[in-house]
Amino acid sequence: MLQRLIISNYALIDEADIRFNKGFSVITGETGAGKSIMLGALSLILGQRSDTSAIKDKDRKCFVEVHFNTDGYGLEPLFESEDVDFDENTVVRREILATGKSRAFVNDTPVNLNFLKELSQRLIDIHSQHQNLLLGDYSFQLKVVDTVAGNQSVLDVYQAAFFKLKLLQKERARLVELNKKQQADRDYLQFQATQLHDAALKNGEQEELEQELEQLTHAEEIQMALAVANTLLAENELPIMTGLYQVNNEIRKIASFLKGGEELSKRIDSLYIELKDIAREIAERTDAVEFDPQRIRFVQERLDLIYSLQQKHRVESVDVLLNIKADLEEKLSQLDSFDEILTQLDGEIDQQKKVVLKIAGQLSEKRQSVAGSIQNGVENQLHELGMPNARFRISQERASDLRDDGADEIQFLFTANKNGELADIPKVASGGEMSRVMLCIKSLLSSAKGLPTIIFDEIDTGVSGEIADKMGRIMQQMATNIQVISITHLPQIAGKGSKHYKVYKTDTAHETVSEIKMLTSDERITEIAGMLSGAQLSEAALQNARDLLGGN
Repeated sequence: MLQRLIISNYALIDEADIRFNKGFSVITGETGAGKSIMLGALSLILGQRSDTSAIKDKDRKCFVEVHFNTDGYGLEPLFESEDVDFDENTVVRREILATGKSRAFVNDTPVNLNFLKELSQRLIDIHSQHQNLLLGDYSFQLKVVDTVAGNQSVLDVYQAAFFKLKLLQKERARLVELNKKQQADRDYLQFQATQLHDAALKNGEQEELEQELEQLTHAEEIQMALAVANTLLAENELPIMTGLYQVNNEIRKIASFLKGGEELSKRIDSLYIELKDIAREIAERTDAVEFDPQRIRFVQERLDLIYSLQQKHRVESVDVLLNIKADLEEKLSQLDSFDEILTQLDGEIDQQKKVVLKIAGQLSEKRQSVAGSIQNGVENQLHELGMPNARFRISQERASDLRDDGADEIQFLFTANKNGELADIPKVASGGEMSRVMLCIKSLLSSAKGLPTIIFDEIDTGVSGEIADKMGRIMQQMATNIQVISITHLPQIAGKGSKHYKVYKTDTAHETVSEIKMLTSDERITEIAGMLSGAQLSEAALQNARDLLGGN
């Protein structure tokens, strides 16, 4: 329920703080007094785009703040999904800065406009005159039927199943298109795959070959260096090994009486063993190294193949080439098994379509089950609203294909004339008639959807005083279920409200500002009398106003 509306620095409103009550409230005021400004400010809470031109004083920010009582409306999961603290007394705030930036808060937590829209749409419904055009909108008509039928939970299940079906169908289309493209490139893919397969690449092969080629191309240098080293170690007139052996013998002679001699001897002995092992390895490697032109050619050709494949595929390692090879083989495998994959996917699509059709059938049945009650409810109220010949029908036909809201085409048909032909409402209804039809529909929705608050913005436009009185009674009845606020120019409706607010303009020394206040009982009599007779208040008008208020 809307409890409080605070507006600061918006259009002609400097500061306004309005407290609302449950039940039926009315707002009146002369044309141009600022009623639309108040609704414009409230629309910011509904997530509408901000406009810096609405800022009254450019030196300070503009803000609109609304207090809602949200107890019992099941909004906790919505708050949890956005990590916003839930409080049954929820405060929604929107700020507009002179720079054009705007910020939104819910219970002092910054939120985005999408969350603001979702939240506010579950708390308040502002019905302006242009919304009467929704009567010709398919999605609105279907939503009305679904709301009365209580279809939301089934619709959620349906839409999840429908979304899965669409994903499967999208995947099938993607695979078909991919297969078509790959089939066209099949020869090239096969050539690439065969080339990589025939290359018989191995991980780490490139590094090993490069190292081997380096050794093969320097074989003579390696042999010469190793031979010299071997000679110096073991084959010279006085080989290093022999000299070191003799050194160790001399040290051993004095080791017993030379301080540290034993340790020195051990170190020389260890060095001798190490050099002996090195000499053996050098001798072996000297024999192993040979200049092999044939092996050089093989290694060079192998590396040239690897470098060529790397350049062709624009990569720098054999590992990546092996990954490309695996990917090409996978694509070719998919091409070979495409018919099998497609058959399996078609089976999944058929099965999912059966699921979707089954739930769509449940939706259709529920929609059909409430069509009669909606028709009767709207017709009965239209008869009360001065349209005794009005007929209202709901046409429900099977759609040509499944849609995200089911398999039905819903259409509202209407005629206000006796024996008149039923047709789309916008084609045959006047503005006043459309207002009355919409009021009847909103009346049905008020109890069905559990919406906390509805605001009617001059829904009574184009109707007579007698009909306005009956429209007012319908709003009164609606207010037993929800909070109803009506902006009106008609005294018959203004007299029905349990609370009455007036929007008016005042002139200060520097500017004109809009203000709003709740009227006392005496002020209500004066206001309604003015609505009846104009600026000159007659005693008859005042008495008529008392009668209007007394009769409600």
